[in-house]
Amino acid sequence: MKRYSVFIVSLLISSILLTACSQSNKQEGVNAAKPFSLSLVVNQIEEIPPKNNEIEKAIEAYTNVDLQIQWIPFSAYDEKVKLMIASGELPKLIKLTYTPTIIATLKADQFWEIGPYLKDYQQLSAQNKQYYDNIAVGGKIYGVPLYRPLGRAVIHYRKDWFDSLGLKLPKTLNDWYAVIKALTLDDPDKNGKNDTYGMILEKRYNQDVSSILTRLSVSQGGPNKWKVENGRFTPEFMTEPFYETMKLFKRLYQEKLMNQDFAVVDATETSRLYNLGRAGTQVVGGNAQSWQDKLVKTVPSAVVEVAPLEGPGGIRLPGEPGNVGFLAIPKDAVKTEAEMRKILTFLDKLLGPAMQTVLSRGIENKHWIDKGEYTEVLDRELDLKEVKTYRDSFPYIDSNSALKPIRQPDLYRKYQQIIKENELYIVPNPALTLESETYAERGKELEVLITDAQTKFIMGKIDESGWKSEINKWREAGGDKMIREYEEAYTKQDKDK
Repeated sequence: MKRYSVFIVSLLISSILLTACSQSNKQEGVNAAKPFSLSLVVNQIEEIPPKNNEIEKAIEAYTNVDLQIQWIPFSAYDEKVKLMIASGELPKLIKLTYTPTIIATLKADQFWEIGPYLKDYQQLSAQNKQYYDNIAVGGKIYGVPLYRPLGRAVIHYRKDWFDSLGLKLPKTLNDWYAVIKALTLDDPDKNGKNDTYGMILEKRYNQDVSSILTRLSVSQGGPNKWKVENGRFTPEFMTEPFYETMKLFKRLYQEKLMNQDFAVVDATETSRLYNLGRAGTQVVGGNAQSWQDKLVKTVPSAVVEVAPLEGPGGIRLPGEPGNVGFLAIPKDAVKTEAEMRKILTFLDKLLGPAMQTVLSRGIENKHWIDKGEYTEVLDRELDLKEVKTYRDSFPYIDSNSALKPIRQPDLYRKYQQIIKENELYIVPNPALTLESETYAERGKELEVLITDAQTKFIMGKIDESGWKSEINKWREAGGDKMIREYEEAYTKQDKDK
């Protein structure tokens, strides 16, 4: 049955591609009417794929959609989206993130509420309800998640450097200091130059679920964004583990053991430096095999390894919302329910076996081949360049049981196994789905106030007294009110259970 299903999917995808290249619109399972024009805005992480590539053609042919995709650089994405919302110049489908500004926009009825319609779509309604709950606003669903595992944080490290210097994986903050110092000063690449770092940070180092401060603080026993004790809420940055983590980075910065431009450098530049062999560790949520594949082009002898994020008390990491944003439908651009339903049909088809095969593997005999019990990637570089961009930008379930397993390198499979086991050790964010009027109205402003203060502290622009003063500013600017609102929502949530 498994082989038969994969055979059918393969035939279907082949048919899709033939149809896309044909002058005819006749296609099995797809309306032969004129394709529906769908403008889409998403963030760019990898290279922008060329227009009319085979992946895009396959998606367009199967869904009967003419895709008009605008790729916006990751570092500029949030600001660009805010400008588009303010000006009303929105596409028909756009990737949003669960931020105060976006929550306020959703509450203002600027996007379609799709929750009541999900039941009409086989694939959309089949997904775990928790994914939708984690992006709900006032109990309402406004988008389709870009699905991700709930516990992704891991350590990627240069095993060849660790072995050469006799280093062990860090667990305590003192361990981290010692490892980063050695990887920076002890010439791990043996080129006689002082040109390496133990870790390189980029300007979003302390933001959202990928915050390195949160990840390391949690590993040391700290809370995930908020601590709850007897119904009382305390933000993570007012806890001892978080403050000690900041002190670690302040010391690294002062001793020039980390990049001095961390507050302004873009993620694309830091990724480039990692891929050139300039740094030895990352605490990230991505696949270590990707780093290995890019790194060996510059350093053929490089060996990347992956490990769980472990602290003094064992494995401990922050739980994540299970998405990297969600695709939402603006009412300014989509005026009618009928058009909104067309977009939901498109998203529903993307979650079916044929499109999940394209998003996860690409095109058969170009990106992958069928090896019987499993499929095999033909060219990992081509997969990263041509397939991954779409996999990251459209709804894709990595654990889709309808798909035949992909034969992957040991490093990739090890990473997958770790993130599955991570779910046993995640620390949840107790405020993830709680409502706070202050957070909706001023959350971004409050976040910027405190993240800027963290950067000032690390760079030595303020001392401990200055840090406490910044916390007081945060509290007076609305932080205390937000704390009370979370406590009230938390109490009400418990009563409603």
